[in-house]
Amino acid sequence: MSVRVVARIRPLLDTENDRDIIVRADRADEGKPLTIVKIPSPKNGAEEFSFAFNGVYDQSTTQEELFTAEVAPHIKALFQGLDVTIFAYGVTGTGKTHTMRGGLKLAERGVIPRLLSNVFRRGKKIAKDSNGETTVQVALSYYEIYNDKVFDLLEPPEKRTPSGLPLREKDGKTVVVGLSERSCEDLKDFEKLYIEANTNRVTAATKLNAHSSRSHAILRVKVTQISGDMIRESTASAIDLAGSEDNRRTDNGKERLIESAAINKSLFVLSQCIDAISRGDKRIPYRESKMTRILSLGQNNGITIMILNLAPLRSYHLDTLSSLNVSSRAKRIEVREIENEIVFKQPPRTNSGLGGANIQRQPLRPLNNAHNVHTGAIAAKAAEKAAEKAADKPAKAFNVYTDKSSKPILPPSRATMPIANSSQVRQVLGNKRASEPSELSARPTKLVRPSQTSLPRVVPQTMSQPGSQTLSISAEQIEAMVEKKVAEILASRAAATADPAPAQAQSALSENQISEEVRKRLEALERRIDSDGQDARSEGLRYLLQAKQAKERGDEETALRFYELAQPYFPGQEKLKMKIDRLRAKLAAKDGGDIPAMEAQKPRKHRLPKVKEVENEDEYDGTEADVDDESFVDRKPARAKAAKKKAVKGPESDDGPASPRTRQLLDIVNSRNLALIRGLSGFGTKKAQDLVDHLNLRDGEGEADIASLSQLRMLPGMGSRTVERAYEGLAV
Repeated sequence: MSVRVVARIRPLLDTENDRDIIVRADRADEGKPLTIVKIPSPKNGAEEFSFAFNGVYDQSTTQEELFTAEVAPHIKALFQGLDVTIFAYGVTGTGKTHTMRGGLKLAERGVIPRLLSNVFRRGKKIAKDSNGETTVQVALSYYEIYNDKVFDLLEPPEKRTPSGLPLREKDGKTVVVGLSERSCEDLKDFEKLYIEANTNRVTAATKLNAHSSRSHAILRVKVTQISGDMIRESTASAIDLAGSEDNRRTDNGKERLIESAAINKSLFVLSQCIDAISRGDKRIPYRESKMTRILSLGQNNGITIMILNLAPLRSYHLDTLSSLNVSSRAKRIEVREIENEIVFKQPPRTNSGLGGANIQRQPLRPLNNAHNVHTGAIAAKAAEKAAEKAADKPAKAFNVYTDKSSKPILPPSRATMPIANSSQVRQVLGNKRASEPSELSARPTKLVRPSQTSLPRVVPQTMSQPGSQTLSISAEQIEAMVEKKVAEILASRAAATADPAPAQAQSALSENQISEEVRKRLEALERRIDSDGQDARSEGLRYLLQAKQAKERGDEETALRFYELAQPYFPGQEKLKMKIDRLRAKLAAKDGGDIPAMEAQKPRKHRLPKVKEVENEDEYDGTEADVDDESFVDRKPARAKAAKKKAVKGPESDDGPASPRTRQLLDIVNSRNLALIRGLSGFGTKKAQDLVDHLNLRDGEGEADIASLSQLRMLPGMGSRTVERAYEGLAV
């Protein structure tokens, strides 16, 4: 069934004249109802356009006549399980809200109050006819779409969130999450809720309408019929759409312009959906607007009625023509009339016995209607179909993966449990689920292990591993395999009896194998001895690493102690010995007060790769003993002298001997110590790390240390300014 589209021409207002009327209703033949709307062409007044609808109501039509002719016949279908959707469409100022809501007088009531009145009246009649066995419950939900945001009208405005209520998809329908639902016992309860909710709806005055609706309002009436264990739900939706506006005529302000843009956008998307459905497009742009997503024109099941409201005046000429074009295309939209499914009450499920071993698992119900249970004739038909399918299946020669046996199998005791990785066949527990399907379920049974009563088969050793597959073979194949194996054994025995020489060769071969095993054991022992040597060397490297860490912390006594502990692991290493001598001399100088002159004149040592890079070398190369430069000089006297100077001079030229401050700067740079270099003025972590990496690269290429400030300036990332700042920082 297609969407039913009817047109209603509103009467004139007190300020409007009859001479401006251009829209009129007409009928196809004499004596038939009005079904045609005629309007002249805006370009040629002599030409007239005609639009045919399911029904046309002129200016003299009352509210009761419209409801009785278009809405009342579908109340019965609502109680039969069909959903009914009624929405008013048209330009602003054409009487959409008057059609749907109406006035306060009894004769001026619109579609919504009359719909609820008929629902309550029919519900009482059903309860009376069934002697109280059937009860009818009515619940209301009322919300608006304002600026493409959903707000609940049954809640006060102060409880609204700026983003509105979200939309979700459920069972093929669009639902509003968090929407309140109020039950109504009679028409008085409805009127109280409806009047209070309408005060929360956004309305404003424009140049064309003193009470213009600034939002789309949707009233959802849920009718629930309960008869014994049967529950049937159906929904009637009454939608009052906001009218499209021409801002040149409405004279809207800033806020009204924003509202008008949101209204026109949603109505434009609605016209796009109608055009796409009428063309038969595969993609319908429902989700481009919340109004079209909720309306889902053409996707909802049930009965849909579209009431087109028209203004007969010439000032609405172009807008009326556009509305007529959209509505005429909406007639071609097909809607499926499908009744809602009946839901049966079920006893509450108990959780007792869920963990027992003797629990009987229930078959899964079909997914298409998981909340219903087939009863009566439907269940009998299902049982007959299952029996026919079972009769049509060919008889099996043997059972595969069955756990049903004539005798119940008791669980094996601890003494009879099969040993792991053995060829003993495991027994199947008797509390497995039966493999035969239920009469009401077509679900295939879960495959289980075969019982001892099934035919013989080969059980591979991988059977004990989960996920392995079992191959079943016939009894003839088993007999052939046994005969072949027996023949091979007899042939080998006969050959051993006839010629004893191969037996001697066999023993010689076994001796060779034994000697080979002894050789492998000796090689493994040698490798273990070598690894013990490497472990001893790694112990010495660990002492060196601890010495380095203590040295960086400034704990020279601890560093000297770890160097001395590491010396026995690296005998004959001159670098390590020199390192220990320097530390001893420095500690002695600190105790004595002065550092010997020969200590400062000792040649510097280059830093070699770290311990982790030489762990696989055969001998120690002095790595950890010389990780940092060791020209330790007491810099306090130099800094004290520099503090007494009134002016700090820049770095001197490379001519002549280097000053103490220059030597101090070069010593810090050549030490490769990241902490010391980072402490220089103008050096950060990244620049210090780059400098250390470059110096390590120079060491690998065999280049000497930095001997002058000019060489330091030439390094990548340095420069005159950086060197000057580092030099001046030492003088502070």
